[in-house]
Amino acid sequence: MLTEEAQHIFEVHVEEISEWKQRPHKHNFFELVYVDQGKGHQCINQHEFAFQAGNVFLLPPLDCHSFKIKETCRFYFIRFTDHYFINHDKLADYSDWFDQMAYILANYNKVPGDIISTDRDRTFIIQTIKSIHQEYLTGDKYSDSIIAGAMASVLNVLARSIEGHYVQQANEVDNRFGEILRYINTNLKNKKVLRIPVLADKFGISATYFSEYFKKQAGMSLGEYITKSKLKLVESKILHSDLSLKEIAYQLDFTDSSHLSKTFKSSYGMTIKEFKNGGSRCYA
Repeated sequence: MLTEEAQHIFEVHVEEISEWKQRPHKHNFFELVYVDQGKGHQCINQHEFAFQAGNVFLLPPLDCHSFKIKETCRFYFIRFTDHYFINHDKLADYSDWFDQMAYILANYNKVPGDIISTDRDRTFIIQTIKSIHQEYLTGDKYSDSIIAGAMASVLNVLARSIEGHYVQQANEVDNRFGEILRYINTNLKNKKVLRIPVLADKFGISATYFSEYFKKQAGMSLGEYITKSKLKLVESKILHSDLSLKEIAYQLDFTDSSHLSKTFKSSYGMTIKEFKNGGSRCYA
């Protein structure tokens, strides 16, 4: 299975397709896909999702995907690597955004589907994608900064939609639990606020009962959940960034890269190198 590589760190294409002639493939870039017209089925990692005009998908690197076209489609494809944002002086906060998104992406991207939660957000994203395309074609001295700002806005709206979906699922079990998970996952680098007395006080739960409450809702202890959440961040950073293991270990408060490696292997049953080389499996 070959991995399709972006020739540039940022590309915009509009394509009309009546038949998907490529075999299922992977790529080394993020891909934002807007369906302007047509319908069919999107395939991601052996899952299928019926799509139609107006749908928007965010595909992280290394996911295996293809489209089964039922009616001729016009797609907007925006392809970019993390370097597009990391290297852009006016978007220095991309690294923070990526940290916030990494855990959500690691869980969400396993199942295909449209990720927009409201009509307002959908209208904004579609209009912005079309504006990005026009600016990409214009290509004057202002275009790069305009596109970068527009892309940051789109990605933040997507982040809000994905997180909202994730929190809503957890809230179906208990109306506080989703917010507790949101708080934990956005504060993984700050262990001081993840202590039981702090969490219990913040969410109005008895400190003596909090451990029992959390394990009942999550099916694991708070410590186990925090470790699992950190390892989900490690997954995304390994697959979608150029950070060294030493840098990742430091960011996520592991003792050192050796501690991170041992924890990863104990949880996943494979080394970090084996995981990175394996990526996401892709089937014809």
